[in-house]
Amino acid sequence: MSRIGRKPIPVPPAVKISIVDSTVEVEGPRGKLSFKHAEGVGVSYDKTAGEIVVTRQDDERTHRALHGLTRSLVANMVQGVTAGYTRRLEIVGVGYQAQLKKANTVALQVGYANQIVLEAPAGVSVTVPDATHVVVSGADKQAVGQFAAIVRDVRPPEPYKGKGIRYEGEAVRRKAGKAFGSK
Repeated sequence: MSRIGRKPIPVPPAVKISIVDSTVEVEGPRGKLSFKHAEGVGVSYDKTAGEIVVTRQDDERTHRALHGLTRSLVANMVQGVTAGYTRRLEIVGVGYQAQLKKANTVALQVGYANQIVLEAPAGVSVTVPDATHVVVSGADKQAVGQFAAIVRDVRPPEPYKGKGIRYEGEAVRRKAGKAFGSK
């Protein structure tokens, strides 16, 4: 049986859970998220114990796969509405910088002729603490990660000089350049 799938999800007291048919809605201090789980997987909320339990109807391969996935997605929703998710990006390169144009709109100057302006989707906030760092945060883990990936994709780090946009702490594998020497 799935080790992740059978583990109950603890629900903090500030979080409200609503399960109607196959839709799970989680509401907390940081927002409201909903998720429609697949058939063959059941989600139940025990208010007295303060935990969510995910079950599956049989040991069919797809149901086993969806069991752990559903549990992880619901747990991510609970964590998202309580603590939230954050991705930090750093910009490396001479003259490369980011600035906040307006609320949730970041302008990147990363070696192209024009600035690249990206607007964050609803539920995702973007801040620029300084010119070389961008912080993407929100309640939905998938939306935060997707927007951070879009920002990084504007100018991914290149292997020769290491210039570009990278996740904070990301190791960029460097290559040696051309060797100039005598014949």
